[in-house]
Amino acid sequence: MVSEDQQLHVMFLPYVAPGHMMPMVDMARLFAANGIRVTILTTTKNALSFQNSIARDVRFGQKISLEILRFPSVEAGLPEGCENLYDATSPEMHKVKLANELGIPRLAFSGSGFFNLCVSHNIDRYKPHDDIKLETEIFIVPGLPDKVKLTRSQLPDIVKTKNEFSSLFEELKKAERDSFGVLVNSFYDLEAGYVDHFRKDIGIRAWSMGPVSMFNRDTDDKIERGGNSCVSKHSCLSWLGSREANSVLYICFGSLTRFTKAQIREIACALEESGHSFIWVVGKVSDSKDCDFWLPERFQENVSGKGLIISGWAPQILILEHPAIGGFLTHCGWNSIVEGVSAGVPMVTWPVFAEQFYNEKLVTQVIKFGVPEKQWTGPSRISITP
Repeated sequence: MVSEDQQLHVMFLPYVAPGHMMPMVDMARLFAANGIRVTILTTTKNALSFQNSIARDVRFGQKISLEILRFPSVEAGLPEGCENLYDATSPEMHKVKLANELGIPRLAFSGSGFFNLCVSHNIDRYKPHDDIKLETEIFIVPGLPDKVKLTRSQLPDIVKTKNEFSSLFEELKKAERDSFGVLVNSFYDLEAGYVDHFRKDIGIRAWSMGPVSMFNRDTDDKIERGGNSCVSKHSCLSWLGSREANSVLYICFGSLTRFTKAQIREIACALEESGHSFIWVVGKVSDSKDCDFWLPERFQENVSGKGLIISGWAPQILILEHPAIGGFLTHCGWNSIVEGVSAGVPMVTWPVFAEQFYNEKLVTQVIKFGVPEKQWTGPSRISITP
């Protein structure tokens, strides 16, 4: 028998953004389910989003616990209770060097997939965009297993021009290279060529650990994962159960996307005019002082019986796995891509910022399990078709 002092003890420190916390907590629970002692370091408010799942794991005899730390929101000049990027109106990033200082063996966790890591690395290495002046000009990213086409407009700002975050991201990349290796929420069959490229050509040790979302088998785990939804599991499942198979479009742009009221209005008009059933996860708007949720007047009345509106957090896994869902309009966040693929749902892609434009190319150019949506660029109305 291995004593508790001799047992491997793994501590997880999630970055305070929903897209990072959810898969890392899933991964921590997966470690615990395989007999490893696990501690998750988090803050008071962030713990609320997954403490019930952890409590259920403890009741099943797993050695997993939360170490809850007070987050000094007010001292840092943030509103009381602002403990992650979802709540922040002007998110800032902070670096952590504690593991190095204490000599603790460290693994990095990537919130994206191997494809994005390879594209990012090769753009940094070859800089194919440097000689391109037009934002809409297409170029091919050199040195990849496939011909991946991008435009300059689809590159993150920190790639095109040096700004206040550039040095920080360089430090994060260095920290990743200096770690023992990288854990990635992916699986080999999804992006095999890029798993091999990352390990062999880029030369970083890495392990596929996903899809970690599939660890959530219990309905309560699925409904509570990541946050509290404004819809109950019973009402959500009842509504979906009243729809025909493959008839509902699920629309979600992630937790950090902020559309303007004009963009929200255009999406609403397109959905109303389409006449098709949908679930729309409405996020906060950017042109509001408090980033409130907003919908056009009488919209919910007009689509009653056809659409289900969720303001804020949604039980995405529960929804995507339902047989009524026939498509997924997504911002191409990595978690959404992996969860959509796991559920076998075809995608319509609408990337908004950062690496989402890279992820879209995996969906539409490489594996081709989705098609791009013409993005909203001005006052002309968008259309949403089945």
